[in-house]
Amino acid sequence: MRQTRKKKHEKLDEANLDRVIELLESDSPITKKVACEMLNISYNTTRLGSIIEEHKDIMSYRANRKAQNRGKRATNTEIREAVQDYLAGYNISEIAKRLYRSTTFVRNIIHTVGVPEKLSKEAHSKCYSYKWTLLPEQCISDEFEEGERVWSVRNNSIAVIKRELTNEYQASMPGYMSVTDYQEKYGARMYQIYVITDAELFSPIFGHMTNVGYHSAGLAYDLGRSKHLEEYGVTV
Repeated sequence: MRQTRKKKHEKLDEANLDRVIELLESDSPITKKVACEMLNISYNTTRLGSIIEEHKDIMSYRANRKAQNRGKRATNTEIREAVQDYLAGYNISEIAKRLYRSTTFVRNIIHTVGVPEKLSKEAHSKCYSYKWTLLPEQCISDEFEEGERVWSVRNNSIAVIKRELTNEYQASMPGYMSVTDYQEKYGARMYQIYVITDAELFSPIFGHMTNVGYHSAGLAYDLGRSKHLEEYGVTV
């Protein structure tokens, strides 16, 4: 399937293309000049026709694939891709398009498998309290192991357990002014964690880097276990 080259300023997203096609094919159609203006492309009827034809081909192909998949159970590959894409930051609609499935199908995978809820940056910035309800039952645990990869509700990201901040550990570290018994104070163990913000990143200074992030801390009820995802081949 050929692809028309697109420029950054051009408004060739699916919603806008659908709207333009609808107006072009209405009882009182818009002119091709107006259609080009709506798409923010130069007035070129040949290119306009190519863009519209390509979009229709993509929509038709997607509809056929979705029809072929309708009623079929999720494969292990689909489960793995849906979960990994969701944790990587793709929204439900984007994942559904990639899998040629419905949004309901993808939501059911996320819910059934037990994947922590990943909030958008906007939603997370407005979240002032963190609740157990954000973690599926499969993720909840009272304690974690060093090196274990978990989901940090507070940081809205994958993290690695570095160590538990036990009374003994705090007492042994010169930087601690006093020892806090977290289990007595908060009813949960406290862990030092490393929050992963980028799985891979290229720096002009340091070159290619992996698992880029920052150090933080989290109580056990703000951390979600991910080991149950391994049976689906999910790499967290």
